[in-house]
Amino acid sequence: MAERLVRVEVAGGVATITLDSPANRNALSQAMMRELHDALDTAERALVRAIVLTHAGPSFCSGADLKERAAIASGSAPQDEPGSTMVDALRRLIEAESPTIAVVKGAVRAGGIGLMAACDLVAAAPEVTFAFTEVRIGVAPAIISVPILRRVSPAHLTAPFLTGEPFDAHYAATIGLVDAVGDPDQLAGAWCAGLRSGAPGAVAATKALLRTVPGRPLTEAFADMAALSAQMFAGDEAREGMAAFAERRPPRWVQETV
Repeated sequence: MAERLVRVEVAGGVATITLDSPANRNALSQAMMRELHDALDTAERALVRAIVLTHAGPSFCSGADLKERAAIASGSAPQDEPGSTMVDALRRLIEAESPTIAVVKGAVRAGGIGLMAACDLVAAAPEVTFAFTEVRIGVAPAIISVPILRRVSPAHLTAPFLTGEPFDAHYAATIGLVDAVGDPDQLAGAWCAGLRSGAPGAVAATKALLRTVPGRPLTEAFADMAALSAQMFAGDEAREGMAAFAERRPPRWVQETV
């Protein structure tokens, strides 16, 4: 039986998904993508409050498995069916009800940056380096540009995209690719604690509006958000939250299943 390339552990309302193929620097093979989808399925079934994406070995992710991609391009290896691809994984991380957190302790290249950027929050160690190496192998950072350009202005990406030159974690934080630089495990732990202090439905709704409100026409956005606000103030979570505030006690949210 082949060893797992992706591990998932659910504890304390948090699903920790670990990329565990250090021999090839956690390259994004089709097998790894299938296992990543399986891990996300596990997290969704468990109704966790947060999903943490981390890694084993010295690299977070080196990008696509180039040997496999060459075989697919030549026709000597099959392409996976839709539903277990990189595009699907990026969409799932972006659209998951539970907030997603990337814990980055080692180098990130190419597609790995896209996987990281699809998460809601990214914590990186100070020594981490990043590089968009696609142009150096004759391709473009095409698919990953979608989540990355949601985070970063195109002006800040011109040199990194066009040259493939590496840059450090502090620059990544300056341009918005990374949310915080420090001890990634500690940062993620603090974020998870903060997420668990909020109401599950309220956190999910807040994550959704961060994704859907920007760029919408002003009148339409205000109308929809006013309706959402009225709906939530009339809901069970708001009643409990306001009662807890008045009674000076921690709110008692609906408990997670794990």
